[in-house]
Amino acid sequence: MQQQLKFFNMKWIPLLVFVLFGSALYAQQTVTGTVISQPDGLPLPGANILVKGTAIGSTTDMDGKYTIEVQDGTAVLVFSYVGFTPQNVTVGDKTVIDVVLVEDASQLSEIVVVGYGARRKSDVTGSVSSVKADELTAFAVLDAEQALQGRAAGVVVQSNNGGEPGAPIKINIRGNTSINASSDPLIVVDGFVGANMPQAGDIESLQVLKDASATAIYGSRGSNGVVLVTTKKGRNGKLVVELNTTYAVQNTANSLDLLNASDFADYQNQIRTNQGNSTPYVQGDYDTDWQDLIYRAGSTSNTQLSFSGGTDNVNYYASGTYFKQEGILVNSDYERVSFLSNIDAKVTDKLKVGLNLTGGLNKKSGVPTQSDGSVTVGGDDVVSLAMRFAPDKGIYNDDGSFSTNDRIGDAVDNPYAVATQRDDDTEIENFRANFYANYDIIEGLTFKTTFGISTENEFRGIYMPRTLEITAGGTTQGRAIMMEDKSKSVLSENYLTYTKEIGKGNLTLLAGYSYQNSTRKGFFSEGTGTLSDSFSYYGLYTATSLINGTSGDIYSTETEIQSQFGRVNYDYNDKYLFTATVRRDGASNFAENEKYAIFPSAALGWKVSNEDFLMDHETISNLKLRVSYGVTGNPSIGAYESLASLASLYASSNGITVPAITPYQTANPDLKWESSYQTNIGVDLGLLNNRISMSLDYYNIATKDVLMFDNSIPWYFGYLNDQIITNVGEINNKGFEISINSRNIVKDDFSWSTDLVFSKNKNTVETLINGADYFGDGAPSYFSVDNNYLLREGEEVGLFYGYDYAGVYQGGAVPAGTAMLPDGEAGDPLFLDLDGNGDINNDDRKVIGNPNPDFTWGITNSFKYKNFDLNIFFQGSQGGEIFNMTNVQLNNGDANTTYDYYNNAWTPSNPNTNQPRVGNNSFREISSRFVEDGSYVRLKNLAIGYTFPAEIIEDLGIENLRLSVSAQNLLTFTSYSGLDPEVNYFGASGNNNTSSNTVRGFDFGNYPTVRSFSFSLSAKF
Repeated sequence: MQQQLKFFNMKWIPLLVFVLFGSALYAQQTVTGTVISQPDGLPLPGANILVKGTAIGSTTDMDGKYTIEVQDGTAVLVFSYVGFTPQNVTVGDKTVIDVVLVEDASQLSEIVVVGYGARRKSDVTGSVSSVKADELTAFAVLDAEQALQGRAAGVVVQSNNGGEPGAPIKINIRGNTSINASSDPLIVVDGFVGANMPQAGDIESLQVLKDASATAIYGSRGSNGVVLVTTKKGRNGKLVVELNTTYAVQNTANSLDLLNASDFADYQNQIRTNQGNSTPYVQGDYDTDWQDLIYRAGSTSNTQLSFSGGTDNVNYYASGTYFKQEGILVNSDYERVSFLSNIDAKVTDKLKVGLNLTGGLNKKSGVPTQSDGSVTVGGDDVVSLAMRFAPDKGIYNDDGSFSTNDRIGDAVDNPYAVATQRDDDTEIENFRANFYANYDIIEGLTFKTTFGISTENEFRGIYMPRTLEITAGGTTQGRAIMMEDKSKSVLSENYLTYTKEIGKGNLTLLAGYSYQNSTRKGFFSEGTGTLSDSFSYYGLYTATSLINGTSGDIYSTETEIQSQFGRVNYDYNDKYLFTATVRRDGASNFAENEKYAIFPSAALGWKVSNEDFLMDHETISNLKLRVSYGVTGNPSIGAYESLASLASLYASSNGITVPAITPYQTANPDLKWESSYQTNIGVDLGLLNNRISMSLDYYNIATKDVLMFDNSIPWYFGYLNDQIITNVGEINNKGFEISINSRNIVKDDFSWSTDLVFSKNKNTVETLINGADYFGDGAPSYFSVDNNYLLREGEEVGLFYGYDYAGVYQGGAVPAGTAMLPDGEAGDPLFLDLDGNGDINNDDRKVIGNPNPDFTWGITNSFKYKNFDLNIFFQGSQGGEIFNMTNVQLNNGDANTTYDYYNNAWTPSNPNTNQPRVGNNSFREISSRFVEDGSYVRLKNLAIGYTFPAEIIEDLGIENLRLSVSAQNLLTFTSYSGLDPEVNYFGASGNNNTSSNTVRGFDFGNYPTVRSFSFSLSAKF
């Protein structure tokens, strides 16, 4: 027995110890990793990981990371997430297992970013629209704002000036909620509030927050909606390099059919005959197509190179982008170089830090467009000049100087000279850095702090040389302008997030503090009589005469916003959802006693499809009801609007000019927040195992204490500014939105999906100052007509206001109820005589049109067959009228005109027409004659692509390779006679972000919309 024991001890005990030790090792094996989704690559918080055949399990955190203990290497981990296909992975000897879950029929568990956090889409109680990353990069755009058009319900996107290179983009979410404060939404990029939109190729996800439940966490900044952008980040694994490049050729989508030289001479002689002028018009020696001279073939190129990767502890992403556009108007160009980098590091198991850096350099060369009527500054805009200038004149005079319009209409420089001689250069440098640290204090409780700084420096120089005779020749001898604007924003935010599972419910609490300081400073200077044209605008220092400055030409401003915010989310039994938010904001913009305001919201959701009576329904696979109510604010006014201020001016003392000061504006101690009270009722519905999914929302937004200029201060009070901003009035927006996604066919080799968005908004002025109409100007100043749009209680915003055209006077008795302008004859226009006095005067003006569309929509059909893909995107607007000021100018007689008017104008032999005679007695009248239907349907994008099979490209070291060709703005279906139905002209009020609140639907001198044909290559290595 002892011998046997001895033998056992010597031979078997070491082997037994090794087996037991190895078993202990497997019992203590820890597996970690990240679970992300396909195709968007976003982390999946709350994904389940289960050891198959056991009760051992784990879930992922908000970053999609998990940790689980397994007993041995034969264990099989089951990864699952609602709406995604489960995946089984054998552990083996791996300690890190990263999993990509493929989206199943359901899209309910898509993760959407909300303010200061993320939620499963199925748990969101607010109204949120998500735009896919591939939709943002469907074709070459200046930035992602352009790509939003027609992609999200309730969101209207429009360029401020057609296809102008570098033109800013205007976004409206659920209508305009203000009058004299900005209606632009808040843009938040990687947590930085008030950021500029990044390049489309750098965006990982984009969400549009629309109702108060979603936006109230941003309090005073959320009244116009919020666009949340998350940029791309690196992931564990090898280095990935991506190249995306696009080149597009562009041309004008449309041009006007104007008279040639001989027909123009005949037209001018008809005018002279009708006006009793016996001096004939002598045709010039040229036949110039001015539109052909100012337009050219343009191009756009966009190249982005990025690399990303990471380890268990550090992930990185970096990209550089070069964008260049040669505009379709000569001498208009835009160029930008930008970069973005994201670094995320896991310092310890509890501490994570990250740094986001982005910046760019923008250069723009421009030509004047969208005339405001200031013809002395640049000779008016080149687009309207090409319409107005006589076609029988050449570019140059006999002495080689540039021709001017000296025979008809206003004396202006010719459009080619203005386009090629005038310098207008803009340089913008921007930079943003944002640092964060996230610390897990205890289980379920995390603290996050962020600190960011954003800067933007803009310089603009304009020079009009002596070769522009009307603008800068003669006694002017050159005109130079220089301006500079520097802005800086510093943001610090700190917040705690606590999550806790309570019985069948999940509780999430958020509390935080935010502080943001913004400063701006700059100057504007203008002078004439420069030493030489050779110095361009830098010759301003040689100017012999400086133009007297106005208040604000040199400025320095500072604003501060400090806030406390909190949110409660409670989900019970995956059926009943509750969200409550409150934010207290204080802003320096407002009066001493009105700086702070509280913005609360609450929302309820019910997942009806998770109830027993509907859980296994064959048709309805998802049904969620949502309702929310809340208040948001708008602080988007000047820094010192509530304070009394002085202005400088020049005065005379003993015959000597001396500087002096005068009261500029009175104090407004009651100036406070403009607040929007919003109700939202929504339904999310999925049918046929979510092959069809849709969201329907009804909203009602009452904006009270509207920030509006009150010009009731009597002039004899002595204030230079009689328009003091006050809280007066109320505006209401109510509407209906539909988003539908249908996966029509899903097969191995072929798929077809459809996305549809529909938006209907009704904007109404509820109350105004003392109930009185509020008038404004939407035409250039040389039209000599003011008050051509109005705000009126009970009506929509920005209605056209003028005479009601009643046809052409045929001679004899004037038809009852109508009258003419003075000295009317047969062939002249008739207007309704509203006051019945037999004359046409200001009392005969009325509402003559409504620029607000009935509804807007967008529909995308995507097809895939094997390695080919096809994308067709239509976008449209129904209703909404356009005031065609182009035709006002072209029918006036002191410019060229269209063949439509030339061939159809009234004559004794052509009395059956609605077009008055040429040279009639009206003078650029604002009447319903020029109001047209602005409805349109546009083929916005048509793209076909091919992805090369892996077996073809793998030997080249390429992981993915795709080529595509596309066309933008290929077809437009509209009855509008102007260049383009997507108009955005601001008139004499200038191109600014508040004039568009009220100046709508006017068309004159816009930079034309472009038609593009693009070629793209995408490669991943």
